[in-house]
Amino acid sequence: MTEVGKKDRGMLRVDVEECKGCGLCAEACPPKVIALSERLNHYGYRTATYAGAGCTGCGICFMVCPEPGAITVLKLAHPPVNTGHAIDTDIVGASSCASN
Repeated sequence: MTEVGKKDRGMLRVDVEECKGCGLCAEACPPKVIALSERLNHYGYRTATYAGAGCTGCGICFMVCPEPGAITVLKLAHPPVNTGHAIDTDIVGASSCASN
């Protein structure tokens, strides 16, 4: 769960074709925003799913995942508070494995 007024510092993407549903990412996630889906992918695995909010961008899920490319962690940059611009987030960095 996220605290009221606390903005997300990251988000993640799960490639359901790469995820084998081991659950290591869900166990390792400090804010507990990853769970295993009730739905199965075409290989028959219950894949990891992101709650959609609450990610800190720490990258621990990426580090414990045994499947290269299954999880991508994106760190979000928030604009300064009093800029007068729309509250848009930009992706400033990503953790991803380029092996294979």
